[in-house]
Amino acid sequence: MTEPDFLTTTRAFYDTIAADYADRFSRAMDTRPTDRAVLALFADLVRAERPDPRTAELGCGPGYVTSHLHGLGLDVRGIDLSPRMVELARAAYPEVPFEVGSLFELPFRDGELTGAVAWYSIIHTPGERLPEVFAEFARVLAPGGRLLLAFQVGEEPLRLERPFGHPVSLDFRRLRPERVEELVRGAGLVMTSRTVREPDGEESTPQAYLLARKPAATRQPSVGGPAGPS
Repeated sequence: MTEPDFLTTTRAFYDTIAADYADRFSRAMDTRPTDRAVLALFADLVRAERPDPRTAELGCGPGYVTSHLHGLGLDVRGIDLSPRMVELARAAYPEVPFEVGSLFELPFRDGELTGAVAWYSIIHTPGERLPEVFAEFARVLAPGGRLLLAFQVGEEPLRLERPFGHPVSLDFRRLRPERVEELVRGAGLVMTSRTVREPDGEESTPQAYLLARKPAATRQPSVGGPAGPS
């Protein structure tokens, strides 16, 4: 099957800027207390669900968030569309497994994960294709599993041209939290928390963090059973 153009473009964009991007953001967690707090809450929720929680960062880039989750005690691995990003993540964080993969075909069995993080990774998918991505999130989560999403809040996409001087460009799609909540519910997940903070530093838009949970499996009523007294 032919790959959609937006995936090809996104991969080429991040392969091209990977080294500069990693240099720019590898220490980002040090200056973002809200990010650290949200990730710590997510880790606590995942660990409370299962003593050996398997977790993945879906769209991990150079791996600094995946490494942070590892430091919070999660059994975590990173998945990214860009082979160059995965290469840099493996070199920087050899204690964490990373592999190339797409949000549309995650390399996990049904119900394999107790936690999944999409940290600014849904922002390059056209809106009409996002339900497919959220269906994949729901598929790989176990009953009771947690999903954490982070994204920029807004209506209009940002077209980034020639980042770090490289001859590439890409659309960064800002999203309304209400729209993302619709996608969460449409995938059969349940919203548990929404946090929106104001722009900080060089940011130009508010930033949103949404937590959701896959409902626990409901026990089906038995049919029949021992006959009662006649």
